[in-house]
Parts: sequence; C-alpha cells; structure tokens
Amino acid sequence: MRAAVVPKINGKWEVKEVPTPKPSANQVLIKIGASGLCYTDVHITKGELPMPIEFPRTIGHEPVGEIVELGYAVTTRIIGDRVGVPWVQASCGRCEWCERGKQLFCQQQIVTGIGTQGSHAEYMLAYADSTMLLPKEITYEQAAPVFCAGYTVYSGLRFADPKPHEKIAIVGIGGLGHLGIQYSKACGFETIAVTHSKDKEELSYKLGADKVVANGEELMKAGGADVILATGNSSRSMTDALKGIRPDGRMMVMGVSNEEPIHVSTEILFNRARIIGSTQNSREYLFEALDYVSKGKVKVITETYSLDDIGQAYDRVADGKVRFRAVIKN
Repeated sequence: MRAAVVPKINGKWEVKEVPTPKPSANQVLIKIGASGLCYTDVHITKGELPMPIEFPRTIGHEPVGEIVELGYAVTTRIIGDRVGVPWVQASCGRCEWCERGKQLFCQQQIVTGIGTQGSHAEYMLAYADSTMLLPKEITYEQAAPVFCAGYTVYSGLRFADPKPHEKIAIVGIGGLGHLGIQYSKACGFETIAVTHSKDKEELSYKLGADKVVANGEELMKAGGADVILATGNSSRSMTDALKGIRPDGRMMVMGVSNEEPIHVSTEILFNRARIIGSTQNSREYLFEALDYVSKGKVKVITETYSLDDIGQAYDRVADGKVRFRAVIKN
C-alpha cells in the first residue's frame, strides 16, 4: 500500500510503498476514505508534543473509511462498516483513570498515529472498540475532520455545561472556531464570534453568529459571554478575551500556544470565573458532533488533496495557509 512516511523529526514527508498491515486480535483493517490533516501533525513532525514518538512513522489522526478485514475475536464490527477513529484508541485498563472511565488521562494510552501507524495512507489498523460507526448520510470528507477538530470543539462546548439563555463566544475563527460557531447555534445558544479579521466577520455571520466583535472589550460591551471557546493558538487573544467573561463564566482552552502564558487579572477572583483545559471528553460528544454534521446543521469547510499531494497540503497547514481544514482523499 502507499503511505506518507515522516522519516525523522523535521523530516520531509515521503509517499512510499509499505506493507499492508494485518489485523491482530481485537483489531480491524480500514481502507481509508479520507484523512484529515491537522496542525497537530505539524507539532508531531517537529517533535513538539510532550510524548515519545518513534520515527520513521506514518501519522494522521482524523481517519474515516471502510472496514475490509477483521482480526480475531472482533464481534462488534463487520466488513463493510463505515467507521472513524478518534485520538485515543486504547488504554491500560488498570490504572485509576481507566477504572474511573476516564481513559483520556491514562499514561499508557495508545494514540492514533503515535502509538499506532496513522491514517495518511491507503489502509490503517485500529482497535475495533475504538471505532465509531458513521451516520449513513455523512460523507468521508465531512466526517474526517470531526474526529479531531469537530470532536474537540463540540466536546469543549458540552463540557462547559452551558445553561439556557447563556451566551457563547468563539475566539479564533479557524479550523475549530468555524465549527464552534455552528455547533453553538445548532444547540440553540446566542453566539458571538471574536475576530480581528474583516473577511472572517462576514463569514461568521453566514455561519450563524448573532454578533461579531473584535476583542474582549467589545465582547463585554455586547453583554459578555458565559462560555468562551478559545479555539485558536494565540494566548494573547485568550488573555484579551477574558475581558469579556461574565460572572461564573468559563473559558475553555483548546488550542496549543507557543506564545507567553495566558495572563489572568484579579478580576477573575471576584467574577468567580474559570479557565478550563479541554481536549476530547466523553464518547457521547463524538456521537453528537457527527450527528449534527450528518443532519446538515454543521458543515466543515475543507480543502481536499490527494495522497500524492500530501506534501503540499502539509506545507500549507504548517504555513497557516489552510484557513479551515485540510483533508486527504483516497
């Protein structure tokens, strides 16, 4: 099969012929229909994640496709199933966090594209229990980014536990943020986009935003937000957005920033506001995130590339030229 191989840290991606893997017990072989190329792939390539990664490696953690082979003892999936695979595939099953049902905190977790070979290839192995069946209405191109970007932003929204009549603000109208606006509106919340970009102002309204403001000060003048979804990678923007948080408000931090840390004023003490880190939480949130897309209430804005052109796609993502989501289609 063909696969995009990263030979070493900071190495140039190469599409090569490699052996097609065979599923072991409790695994399935997936023929990849689409694979989202996430900025986390850039962090992995540059060796910037705080976890050991061996190279050469095929990465990619937004896979969707069709099951074409079953390993021993697989009973919950059949050949022909359309599935996707999230970031965490398996865990040790024995630590405190696994026993509590919080596998995302397990120190021995197996991560797609890191503990396994990833999805930027024609085929990929996955643990059967980690796969999620796709709604029949959803296309591979729309489904792939949901397994990281969509899952992450919707999961953050749900984990913030917004109440009726609360206002949601989205900071960073990019790969996650453009989905955050749509998920917030699909859930029925008044939604405010926070962006300095004039071209994204018009887009934000088209995506469903009720208001668009440029910064945290304007956000507070507009009434403030009870939940702020910080989806970008700028800690300065997050710090600024805190100026618009309401009492008992929650800022959900979902983006990785290489800038200086978020600065918190003493105002947060008197407002009883919270800053909460969030990645991908309950599996039910992934189910719901996919369901909204399948029903047409949320649409991922994508740029599509062939596997042969994955080097070009990677460069565009690394250079910040992909405004929303890049998808590799087989």
